[in-house]
Amino acid sequence: MQQNTYSAKVMEHFQNPRNVGEIEDADGVGNVGNPVCGDIMRLYIKVKNDMITEAKFQTLGCGAAIASSSVLTELVKGKTIAEAMTLRNDDVVKALGGLPDVKMHCSVLAEQALRKAIEDYRSKHGGAKKKEEKT
Repeated sequence: MQQNTYSAKVMEHFQNPRNVGEIEDADGVGNVGNPVCGDIMRLYIKVKNDMITEAKFQTLGCGAAIASSSVLTELVKGKTIAEAMTLRNDDVVKALGGLPDVKMHCSVLAEQALRKAIEDYRSKHGGAKKKEEKT
């Protein structure tokens, strides 16, 4: 059972979010939203040699949505595209020291924003799949 209050890490990322803003020449942009709660996230990534070198976000939403976006940008920087694709909402929750059950969707939105940013990057730089994965 999850706690009903925010962890100190969530409060820290909400009050002092990292990597807020827009990357004008982003290699990939992911836009997601939750119509039920009204949270909207936009994630920007810069990629060089298959490595995410920069990540920024713009989020309109609750403290958990902002904190999830902020910590996600820290988690993805320095990772290859393949490594970033393995990140899940559970990784966001763990990095935040947990989220209340009613705010878990915020970590899911962060994961979805990352996936969409990577899909956008791949569509602009050589197809939707990594060099035509062999089956």
